[in-house]
Amino acid sequence: MTAEYNTTRKQQLFLMLSAIFLTNALVAEFAGVKIFSLEKLFGLMPAHLPFFGGQKLDFNLSVGVIIWPLVFVVSDLVNEYFGREGVRKISFITAGMIAWSFIIVLAGTEVPPAEFWLNLNNTDPSGGHFDINFAYTSIFRAGLGIIVGSLTAFLVSQLIDAYAFHYIKRLTGSKNLWLRATGSTIISQLIDSFVILFIAFYLMGNWSMQQVLQVGLVQYTYKVSLAILLTPLIYLAHWAIDRYLGKPL
Repeated sequence: MTAEYNTTRKQQLFLMLSAIFLTNALVAEFAGVKIFSLEKLFGLMPAHLPFFGGQKLDFNLSVGVIIWPLVFVVSDLVNEYFGREGVRKISFITAGMIAWSFIIVLAGTEVPPAEFWLNLNNTDPSGGHFDINFAYTSIFRAGLGIIVGSLTAFLVSQLIDAYAFHYIKRLTGSKNLWLRATGSTIISQLIDSFVILFIAFYLMGNWSMQQVLQVGLVQYTYKVSLAILLTPLIYLAHWAIDRYLGKPL
């Protein structure tokens, strides 16, 4: 009975972590079409920091990147309790669900819109003409490059993250959770931050390489900084999971 109870608890934990992982990854994919200004968000002037090629660097990020560090926190927890096999499992399931979701949404851009829907939404806030079907199609089809780029970057970075996590664990033992969690994120996010932008907005979009490097650098800095700041959350989650599973597990 005790063994059965312990197995059930571990299955429930994997299900809960997988659900958080999948939901955040899926939301990040569809929200990531929009690039926002961090300076404007806080009412600041553009930074215009010197950048190579005579360009200026501003703090512009994809909306999807806001919650992405949480995906890697959950990934580290899965890595800790279920190993690389667990990370591979949720990574491939998540990639499959993202691809399936996009197929459904892409099909939605192809079906003819209802006239009453067009008429009810034919003006913008200033009273000008607004084509909601064009807007719908533009937003979701802009996600095609993001889906292709992010699925590639996501799977590669996740597998590298899992490998780096366990490699650091082998070197340092079971202690120093912060080191393997942060270290694996620093390595994997270097790939994730630039590959997705290169494929989505350079190869399949209209960005210049300078824009890819600018936004990629800002996003990488944000992810690494947040990964460090979220270290106490990993320890808190680790403590809560240990209590939930009990000492034998």
